[in-house]
Amino acid sequence: MSGGEAAGERRILYYRNPMGLADTSLVPKQDSMGMDYIPVYEGEESEDGTVTVSAGKLQRTGVRTVAAVIAPLSVSIRAPGIVTLDERQVSVIALRTDGFIESVADVTTGARIEAGAPLFSFYSPEIAKAIALFVSDSRGGAAQARGARQRLENLGVPPEVISRLAANGTAEVTIPLSAPRSGVVLERMASEGMMAKAGETLFRIADLSAVWIVAELPEAQLAQVREGALARISFPGLTGLPIEGQVSIIHPEIDLVTRTGRLRIELPNKDGLFRVNMFVDAEIRLSAESVLQVPDSAVISTGDRQVVIRDLGEGRFKPQPVRTGRRGGGMVEIAEGLDEGDRVVSAATFLIDAESNLNAALKALDSAGVQP
Repeated sequence: MSGGEAAGERRILYYRNPMGLADTSLVPKQDSMGMDYIPVYEGEESEDGTVTVSAGKLQRTGVRTVAAVIAPLSVSIRAPGIVTLDERQVSVIALRTDGFIESVADVTTGARIEAGAPLFSFYSPEIAKAIALFVSDSRGGAAQARGARQRLENLGVPPEVISRLAANGTAEVTIPLSAPRSGVVLERMASEGMMAKAGETLFRIADLSAVWIVAELPEAQLAQVREGALARISFPGLTGLPIEGQVSIIHPEIDLVTRTGRLRIELPNKDGLFRVNMFVDAEIRLSAESVLQVPDSAVISTGDRQVVIRDLGEGRFKPQPVRTGRRGGGMVEIAEGLDEGDRVVSAATFLIDAESNLNAALKALDSAGVQP
């Protein structure tokens, strides 16, 4: 059958590539895979790229269309993160003067400890002199002992020890120290018999009832996030639903090497399930603005542009270049190319693409001076 031969009441104009490539033939032929070229009948194609598809073919291919709508677009950003300590809930136990550790309680790294539990006892020559002065001055009355009491407080002697010295009137040379907060022992450096310098870390205790999630985002995405934004935190190592939180801090600096910035999300951790250095997936929700949008499935990417297939009614369809914006919730923002209420193909898009020979239609649009 030649290109000008009639098929029923319709005349075949040409045959096109079955895969939608911009390749046509005036006579029947097959492609490299042995597939027959598809006949294009008179009235099914126009110079502006519009194609007419019969109602029966539309029904068989399951083509569905939707209208472009203006509605809030639910946009979120995903970022990797890590569990860290709440730095406000960490205590370092150290002496304020040189001393000798006489005994250490049965407290080890990783153990849970309650506030007020004994940690170690020590002897300090400087504190011993201050205690002797305080006991002596206490015999002269509270006013006279005020200065000596202040010195003991400055040296880090616990208030209960000072009160006991004042009540008993006898000097003590061994001073006990207890845990200032409940939590987990992160570090134990104290050993019996060691000499501890002033300021040297002997114990480090952290309250893990709350933790921080520190996530990293590329600088372009970080600019879209605001403090107070909702976040859903998923733990790959734990089962259960994601945990809801809020962005509390956005760090002011960008890493020079990775070009990423950090933000912080605070989470309660009463059950202690979240452990320091655990990896997390953070989904941060951005503000939902009302924009013109269509389903993701309606947009075809041709490499250098995005296109939708507009439904012109009565079985007529036309490729329409568009400029897309943000994506979220299965929808994509249409910044240019469509108006509210325009109908586009949302299902079986590529079947319509094949019917209209999209690449050829776009070529025709370019030659006509139409730009996306």
